[in-house]
Amino acid sequence: MGSKLYPLRPLNSMVDIYDYMRIPVKKSDRKPGPYPYYGASGIVDYVDSYIFDGEYLLLAEDGENLRSLNTPIAFMASGKFWVNNHAHILKRSSDNSTKYLHYALQYADIQSYLSGSTRPKLTQSDMKRILVHYPHPYEQRAIAHILGSLDDKIELNRQMNRTLEAMAQAIFKSWFVDFLPVRAKQSARTQTGDPVHAKAEGRDTGLPAEIAKLFPDSFEESELGLIPKGWNSSFLGQEFQITMGQSPPGNTYNEIGEGLSFFQGRRDFGFRFPSKRVYCTAPKRIAKYGDTLVSVRAPVGDINMALNECCIGRGVAGIRHNSESRSYTYYTMKTLSDTFAQFEADGTVFGAINKNQFADIPWLSISKDIVDMFESFVFPYDEYIYNNSTELTGLINIRDTLLPKLISGELRVPDVEDFIGTVV
Repeated sequence: MGSKLYPLRPLNSMVDIYDYMRIPVKKSDRKPGPYPYYGASGIVDYVDSYIFDGEYLLLAEDGENLRSLNTPIAFMASGKFWVNNHAHILKRSSDNSTKYLHYALQYADIQSYLSGSTRPKLTQSDMKRILVHYPHPYEQRAIAHILGSLDDKIELNRQMNRTLEAMAQAIFKSWFVDFLPVRAKQSARTQTGDPVHAKAEGRDTGLPAEIAKLFPDSFEESELGLIPKGWNSSFLGQEFQITMGQSPPGNTYNEIGEGLSFFQGRRDFGFRFPSKRVYCTAPKRIAKYGDTLVSVRAPVGDINMALNECCIGRGVAGIRHNSESRSYTYYTMKTLSDTFAQFEADGTVFGAINKNQFADIPWLSISKDIVDMFESFVFPYDEYIYNNSTELTGLINIRDTLLPKLISGELRVPDVEDFIGTVV
């Protein structure tokens, strides 16, 4: 492994700057289209025209994110796109690698070049002075390839997770919102006039016979409108166990892994499972493994799932269906996320939903047989998401460990494979 640092050069010596080409467009003047419209933190809209065509590096010019770094401040933009006046537009000069510079800026000391006390700003003149590690261009490309390959795999896993969740959510909507199996059986019964005919048994619902037979073949009126016959209108508080979080004493938090994982609200949530984690040694309220976690303070209605027993603070509720079904609970809460969000305007300081409001939201009472069947039907999707998420955590850890070492020269490209073996 190399320990000698690559030399530092001002960013201006490694890029061409295209800020003069950017054009801000007020939201009211934008016409919808296929081209990304970029701002300081990424895509903010899609418009009907473009300014740039090619591969560029965008670097935030202003905004609190320059200090908080909640999202990347430097990001690649390729193809045809538009940029407003809140992001600098850069492209490699000479033989340098634009993708390498994207990663190098994530390691560079940006904070020293910011101005503005209330709203941080990175002026063009200050941006030019940012010092960036400069390996030979062929090493830049090799470093960018290694980190880019990891990022490609990370994004592929994320896309797969989103696709799988959308598929499972579509099944939930078909069964429990649109009632498509019931409608198919009702249609078949009407056409044949024979309730025991093969179609009326539900074999043309597109579902296996053992699933289709669980659904009725007609509807009845209820307080929720037309619902499948034999099902009942109910409320979340009757169908689900609701545990509202309570924050433990502040001196019981830690980041060294002592006690239970502690989640306070949306800020801790990831795509499916919490991504930010601290720990608590004196929990007040606990969610069990597999419980659905719902953010109940602004913003209300974000959904995650507990990977293990955890401590939940005032911004989170732990939810579990009376059947103990993990997936049915999760997709019910996802379906109701917009309903929860309607409580955003409630609360004296910020939006919130309390336990009584949560419990009083109307929902269906459904037989345990159907809920259990749904659980088994979508389990492969959710298990795949879990495995992907586990792999994703490992890939992100490898990338985040490699990035500063490769950019600084502490780790040289030929040594990467051996190094990865020590962190996997």
